Amino acid sequence: MGAKCILVALAKDFSGNLQSGKAITSDHNVGEVAGSAATVAAIGSIAWYYHLYGRSVHAMTPAEEGLHPTNYPWEHVKFTKTFDHQTLRRGFQVYREVCASCHSLQRIPYRTLVGTMMTVDEAKALAEENEYDTEPNNEGEIEKRPGKLSDYIPSPYKNDEAARAANNGALPPDLSLMVKARHGGCDYIFSLLTGYPEEPPAGAVVMSGLNFNPYFPGTGIAMARVLYDGLVDYEDGTPATTSQMAKDVVEFLNWAAEPEMDERKKMGWKVMAIGLTLFGLSVWVKRYKWSTIKTRKLVYNPPMSKADLNPSSPRPEVRMESTKRQS
Repeated sequence: MGAKCILVALAKDFSGNLQSGKAITSDHNVGEVAGSAATVAAIGSIAWYYHLYGRSVHAMTPAEEGLHPTNYPWEHVKFTKTFDHQTLRRGFQVYREVCASCHSLQRIPYRTLVGTMMTVDEAKALAEENEYDTEPNNEGEIEKRPGKLSDYIPSPYKNDEAARAANNGALPPDLSLMVKARHGGCDYIFSLLTGYPEEPPAGAVVMSGLNFNPYFPGTGIAMARVLYDGLVDYEDGTPATTSQMAKDVVEFLNWAAEPEMDERKKMGWKVMAIGLTLFGLSVWVKRYKWSTIKTRKLVYNPPMSKADLNPSSPRPEVRMESTKRQS
């Protein structure tokens, strides 16, 4: 409606100028009319395009946007810190026993678990628990084989339709890149896992089949609370509180999204050391090469006078004063 009003007002103003008693016979008036017509056409085109294709902009309510997560002091994100391997092992245990029934890690092969949270034998034994399709044989039949370290962690469902059918129409997302895929990263996922209240607050409207979580956009999430105190028995004896399990699995998911982070930080230190050395060397070379150019002096040699050109002419007396060196 606003675009139409602007277009109508401009058209009326333009028609009023044409119907006025102004003379338009001169070239100046004709140019003004042409400029006004072009302006009206341009503004009208923009307004009509916005009316057809423009989106209505409105501010989101706090419920639609979701509660902003708290900034937690994660140790592994610091420049001088790395992943804690015990935490990664506990986080993978939480994923296997709690999250793997619905969510997949299709971008993570078993070989990446070796040296970070498992030994070679443990990773091989874990891979052999699942079966994978082999190449077709001479008869075109596909057989099953035990998993290898080069295989990827399988999805709990055969396809997306089966996943939706088992979760009331909701598709559980893959967790391989979840830390990078959500605004807030580790803070958001930790707040989401630990942000389920016992009862929805007064006035909160929760649709049927959804669960209230203030950190989820819209506050209605299909996933119910999955972490409870004592749900997992850690091998190292760490108390399995809700916050501890959430912290461990979030750090594991951060590793899944950035398995190269530790090596990247080590390479960053090496690059900085080499870069600073080369920078200091380049500064020294620059000062050495430019020292003669920057410290040289240019002396002006005046042209010779007529007395210098004519030796017979008397020359002005020049008094020479000697200086003694001071010891």
